[in-house]
Amino acid sequence: MNNQPLAYLNREFLESDAGRPVRILSEYLEPLRRFEQERIQDSVVFFGSARTPSRARAEAALAALVQKSGGDPAGRDEALVEQARRAVDQSRYYEDARELARRLTTWSRALDGPFHRFVVCSGGGPGIMEAANRGAREAGGKTIGLNIRLPFEQGPNPYISPGLHFEFHYFFMRKFWFAYLAKALVVFPGGFGTLDELFEILTLEQTEKLSRRIGVILYGREYWDRVLHLEPMVDEGTISPEDLNLFSRADTPDEAFDILTSHLTEHVLRQEAPADQRAPKIARTRA
Repeated sequence: MNNQPLAYLNREFLESDAGRPVRILSEYLEPLRRFEQERIQDSVVFFGSARTPSRARAEAALAALVQKSGGDPAGRDEALVEQARRAVDQSRYYEDARELARRLTTWSRALDGPFHRFVVCSGGGPGIMEAANRGAREAGGKTIGLNIRLPFEQGPNPYISPGLHFEFHYFFMRKFWFAYLAKALVVFPGGFGTLDELFEILTLEQTEKLSRRIGVILYGREYWDRVLHLEPMVDEGTISPEDLNLFSRADTPDEAFDILTSHLTEHVLRQEAPADQRAPKIARTRA
């Protein structure tokens, strides 16, 4: 009897260094198959901090700290209280992302066609990612979560649509799928990961590696004006003045919604041939 497993069923081989190309290819082909099965044509990606809480969660945490001190200011850890108050303030970004995703999904569901258009996509974790998936789900739409498997980080949030939760091992394959489907990007306040993902897309735009322009919105002028001051790069000649036009800024769901829908209508829907609406063409990067 032959007990030798077939190579593609040999787990020891698949998890070895020699099997790495197979694993990488799997993180391309398996999502591709599921996107086609779920009739997903394209997406709008929401980036932002995993640490941004919902308003209800932030207010509950602040109330618990105050209650723990018995209402006595002398018994409080003021640093913790101040941190909790700041979290309540930052929770507006969670609520704004949720509302924007809800409105965008309601708008996109009204579009004619056999495929799901401009589906809200996030990194699949908590914070802003959860808010985006939550808002889309509350509008009755499909919503995507591209999660990354880490030893210390988040699991998937509960608002991702069945069949559209993906787990990646390789960061670069996860980034590939963010760019592959995206027609627009909304970037809420975030940390290193958010900046990394933002500049990945801006670099693809700048170097014309995208078949269509991705609309990029930086949400929260107060935050981004302090964190992302790019004019000195123009002054030093390391980027062109036109590169500053690769993104817009917004402060409210109304403002961001108007920018998003205007971009998607002008740069996507009006430029599509009838054939584009008959098949889910999801390849969006240049060869």
